[in-house]
Amino acid sequence: MEAEERAAVIDGLALTYLPDGLGSASDFEFEWGGVAFMQRVWEAEVEPGVWRVDLQVQVMRGDRLADREALRGFWVEYHEKDGDWSGEPFGDDGFAGPREVALLIEPGLAAEVRDPFERRGMDEIERTARGLRLIEL
Repeated sequence: MEAEERAAVIDGLALTYLPDGLGSASDFEFEWGGVAFMQRVWEAEVEPGVWRVDLQVQVMRGDRLADREALRGFWVEYHEKDGDWSGEPFGDDGFAGPREVALLIEPGLAAEVRDPFERRGMDEIERTARGLRLIEL
């Protein structure tokens, strides 16, 4: 696998689509609420010394993510959304908010694609999310 191809894989998920013009990528690992996160963040310098996130993709693994409804509950808690928040449907096993898409890949494995500063727009977020593919490690 070439370096470019490896760069488009995060914790067993291939990113078959990424928007053009993303800044530098950094990876982070952490755990929150019993769920392990592997996150890749692309950032660009918008003016000298000022950086903004272009895109975030995070892969989440944990028993709490058993089904779509469990993912929604976790997501509401993690992003501190109103408990009644349900988001818009995204495919069979996902939902979308104003700047993000979350989807259940399989029980125990979910992903989120996020544009926290609205630099890419929902079309690019949705296209990136639709391009996620589970691969064998």
